This record gives sequence, structure tokens and C-alpha cells, in this order.
Amino acid sequence: MKEPASQIAEKEKRNAAGSSVLAAVLLTTFKLTVGLLTGSLGILAEAAHSGLDLVAALVTFFAVRIADRPPDRQHLYGHGKVENLSALVETLLLLITCVWIMDEAIQRLIFKSVEIEATFWAFGVMAVSILVDLSRSRILYRAARKYHSQALEADALHFSTDIWSSSVVIGGLTLVWLSQRLGPEWAWLVKGDAIAALVVALIVVYVSLQLGRRAVSVLLDTAPAGLADQIAVEAAQVPGVESLGPVRVRQAGASAFVDLTVKVDRSASLEEAHQIAEAVDRRVGQLVRRGDVVVHVDPVRQSGENLSQTVGAIAARLGLRTHDVHAHQVQGNYCVDLHVEVPPDLTLSQAHDQVSRLELAVRDELPQVRDLHSHIEPVTVPVAPGEALASEVEQELRARIVAIVNDIAALDGCRQLHIRSGPDGYDVVLHCLADPDLPVVQAHSLADEVEKQIQRHIPQINRVLVHVEPGERG
Repeated sequence: MKEPASQIAEKEKRNAAGSSVLAAVLLTTFKLTVGLLTGSLGILAEAAHSGLDLVAALVTFFAVRIADRPPDRQHLYGHGKVENLSALVETLLLLITCVWIMDEAIQRLIFKSVEIEATFWAFGVMAVSILVDLSRSRILYRAARKYHSQALEADALHFSTDIWSSSVVIGGLTLVWLSQRLGPEWAWLVKGDAIAALVVALIVVYVSLQLGRRAVSVLLDTAPAGLADQIAVEAAQVPGVESLGPVRVRQAGASAFVDLTVKVDRSASLEEAHQIAEAVDRRVGQLVRRGDVVVHVDPVRQSGENLSQTVGAIAARLGLRTHDVHAHQVQGNYCVDLHVEVPPDLTLSQAHDQVSRLELAVRDELPQVRDLHSHIEPVTVPVAPGEALASEVEQELRARIVAIVNDIAALDGCRQLHIRSGPDGYDVVLHCLADPDLPVVQAHSLADEVEKQIQRHIPQINRVLVHVEPGERG
């Protein structure tokens, strides 16, 4: 059975970190032995550096294992920051070692003299160190880039700088070897070993400070450079997003956590707003391969929003629904009449309080509304009991309704007709055909006309629903 991608990634990261530990053990032992035998501070400095690399590699090895653990009840964002913490620990260890190396180098340059042997083994250990560091830095860099691991990247950076520091030590040993062969007047070249050690220490200090700065930045939730701007650009391109609010990004190990606010037309339904948020999540997720994206939706008023939409949006904000919103304009002011639907389990006093809050909110947002009158009704979806119609009654009603529709010249007849018996009379649903190019305002007027004519001529019909649909052209 094929392993999941997450397990493959975890195994590759562990293998890379494990190979780094093994290489560090071998190099530390080799350099320490040769350094003690030759008395070279440069090699001893490299041994100390490799010893610290061993500690750092061990920290990285365990950090990678812990960082890949899934979130739990105590660590809801996962364990990714263990990688960043391990990088900070490596930095502190390196800086402590550099202080000792620099102190010893200054002592040898100014105050004391140490006998150094530039032997074959001295050069050999540094050459082997360069080859090993070159190999493991490539392995670690490849895994770090593939899985966005700062801990592995820190290790890789360590070992790539080890290549340069080892080269400097070889240069110092070369000066010592020359001093031993060019005669007493060139004895000062022996100081090259201490100078090489000092240069190694300065290189390590520089690298350590860079690593430390990056680790502290992540631990302090500094956003990855440019990522927030990229997320804003991608989110703004999603249809339905009017504008963006705050975009916040934090990083933990290889994972990034994004929190952003998108502004959506407040007349959109809850389902439409949710679909827009999901589209933003998917698009931003292509930038943030590993982590989590949280999209918060803020409703905003559109510049072309009509009065009915505004009143409906205000009502929805208060948990109410409105319909049959009618407005009259008198000398620049509006008089608004509307129906407000409230939960059916409320008392009259409770319902009146909710509707009063709605009226105040409408007046606050629409100061041009002078008068506002509300009809309160419970939210219901009535299901009327019905009985089967006698065939002769149904035939008679059908004939009368079809005749009424046929008398309206702008309509092209009736395509479907449904008649149902209800407690207060008959309910009628009919589909009428009209010119496909007819403006929708005129089509609505025709539907109203059909409804009025049917109820006028057939008073036993209680409810009429007219659906106007396009017929065939010309």
C-alpha cells in the first residue's frame, strides 16, 4: 500500500536530519583528534564548531520529529514553532563557542606562543570536512526547500558556511607550513593559524546572527516578507469580493496561518457569502500549501442598493425578515410601509420591541425616511389542507380562467394550469406565455392584470400565482 504524502515527507526530513547527525559525529571526532595532535587552534576551532554542529543537528533531528506532530488540545496551531525554537538554540550555542575561539585566537596573536604542526593529517581532515559538508548541505537544502523546514535550512546553512571556514583553516595551515620551511625570518607566518581561527569565528558569528534574527522573527509572529500582499492580490480577484479588510499572517515552522477579512455585498444570502469565502480559501490555499486559512466576511452596502434592499439588509442584521416594502417620495422625503416577519413564539410586546429597533435602525441609516409604518406578522410557511376537485368543477374553472387569459392581448395563452382546493376557496397557479423581448416590468404588470381579472370574475378563487415565461418569437 502506498504511503501518504505526509508520512513520506516526515520520513525524508528525518533521514536528512539523521544523516546530518552521523556526519557531525564523525567530523567532530576526526577534527578533535587531529587538532590535539597538531596543536592547531584553527583545527580545534573547527572541531568545536563541528561539536556544536553535532548538538545543533541533534536539536534539529528531534525538532523535526516534534514539529510534524498534528495539533492537539494544548497546541491548537500545531508544533511547528519547535523548529524555530531549535534554530534559536543553535544560534546561542554557536555564539558561546565563538567567544571562546576569539579569546584564544587573541591570546595566541598577542600574549602566548603555541607550537603547531602542519602535517598531512591536518590538511587531510580539513579536506575531508569540506567534502562531507558539501554533501550534507546539499541534502539538507534540498529537503528544506521541498518541505519548507526552517530547522533543516538552518542546518544546511551551518554546513555550507563550514565549507568556507574549513577553507580558511587550510589557508592558515598553509602559512604555518611555509613558516617552517622558509626560515626564521618568516616565523611570523605561524600567526596565520590564529588569524584563520579568528576569521572562522567571525564567519560563524555572522551566520549565527542571521539565523537568530530569522528564528526570533518567526517566534514573534513576523509575517513572511511579501506574503500578505500576495494574499491580498489573490483574494481581491475572487468574484463577489468587493474589497478587503485586514490580512494577517503568522508562521510556525513550515506552516503559515492566514486570517483575512473580505467585504461582500450585504444583500447576498448567507449561502452566497459562504461560497465566496470558500472560493477565497481555495485561492489563498494555493499560496499557503501547508497551514490554515480563516476567511471572515463583512457585509458592506453597495452604492446602487435600492431602498427595499437596504431595509431588508438592516432587518437581516437584526434577525428579522421583511417583504412588501412600499415607499412614497414626498418633497425629498420617503414614507415607507412594510411587512415585518418575527418568530411566532414571541409575545406582542416582544415583537413590537424588535420591530421598533428595526425602525430606529432604518431611520439611522436612511435619514431621508420621514415616516415608517410596519405590519407585524409571524414567520410561517402555511400548508393548506386540500381536497380533490370534482371533474366538472375543475373543467368549468379551467374554461373560465383560460378565457380570461385569452382576453389579454399581450399574452400568448396559458401553458400550464393547476387548481387546488383550500380552506378559503381555490388556489390557482398558471404559466402564461409572452413575447421573449418584453421588458420584465411589463411582464410583471401583465401577471398582476391576470391575477386581478381572475379574482374579479371568479370570487371563489382565493389565491392566484401567475408565472410569465417567454414564448416563441414572432
